[in-house]
Amino acid sequence: MLLAASMAVPSVQACTRLVYHGLQGEVITARSMDWKTDVGTNLWVFPRGMQRNGEAGPNSIQWTSKYGSVIASGYDISTTDGMNEAGLVANVLWLVESSYPKYDGKSPGLSIAAWAQYALDNFATVQEAVETLEKQPFTVVTDNVPGQDRLATLHLSLSDASGDSAIIEYIDGKQVIHHSRDYQVMTNSPIFEKQLAMEEYWKQIGGTVMLPGTNRAADRYARAMFYVNAIPKSEKAVEAIASVFSVIRNVSVPYGLTTPNEPNISSTRWRTVADHKRKRYFFESALTPNVFWINLEKIDFSEKTGQVLKLDLGPEQSNIYSGMANSQFRPAKPFKFLGL
Repeated sequence: MLLAASMAVPSVQACTRLVYHGLQGEVITARSMDWKTDVGTNLWVFPRGMQRNGEAGPNSIQWTSKYGSVIASGYDISTTDGMNEAGLVANVLWLVESSYPKYDGKSPGLSIAAWAQYALDNFATVQEAVETLEKQPFTVVTDNVPGQDRLATLHLSLSDASGDSAIIEYIDGKQVIHHSRDYQVMTNSPIFEKQLAMEEYWKQIGGTVMLPGTNRAADRYARAMFYVNAIPKSEKAVEAIASVFSVIRNVSVPYGLTTPNEPNISSTRWRTVADHKRKRYFFESALTPNVFWINLEKIDFSEKTGQVLKLDLGPEQSNIYSGMANSQFRPAKPFKFLGL
């Protein structure tokens, strides 16, 4: 039965997300995007005042963005990752165990493709987001992954400039929120409650004694949790950023690697590192030689004069940029979130 179940699991995302707590209020969030094929990612700038639709049919939730953001898209039909001008970061990772409530079309609905964007548009802090999401103002509605015959099953992580953190999942059709500054690491599987149990196990062993080295989600979780708290707390921003990059690279999956009998493991396509304090959003593709960044403090997010902008990353995110890439963005029509 176990063999049959493992053979039935489709090839999915295998990402990692971590939050670094440094000196003098330094908070940095990093994530890897792991996927079997090109995820069609580009970077976008969204200003304040955008009229949004939950894309879940006639009763979709409606809102106007309160905060501008820089985001990484998936297939240019969803927000997979990003940071807003208040320093809130949202990341979506695959969670095969996800099970969403049945949507009757009568209550407010929100496409899962816009789940992260809803948070970035509306909240400055994790606490604000949790207080609203606990009231369940919408039903999350999922749909097939583009070009594939399977539903998108995701969980959402949020972190803010204070270092607070939350993980939102849907298990057995019900929303589950884990909210604590201590929740620094999330991988794509298993459910977060079980990830916390793994953390307790490895704390007893100690990372200097032994750490698991495979690409499995549980092993990546153990390495990320140890290293994000073991790296030096530098007072220099460039050293802190470099340290966090070294951790997220440590838990990445080598490009082109496929692991027999481990269908949930995919190559790392790209990585992001978000500096909450300085409002810098760093991007690194597996197929380019450079890290580049966007300075959110130098973007016009205003409702009157701000523009929707796009940075074309090219096929497989192979376009090369370096340094601060603000000037490389071009005006563009916003993409439409995938929905019903």
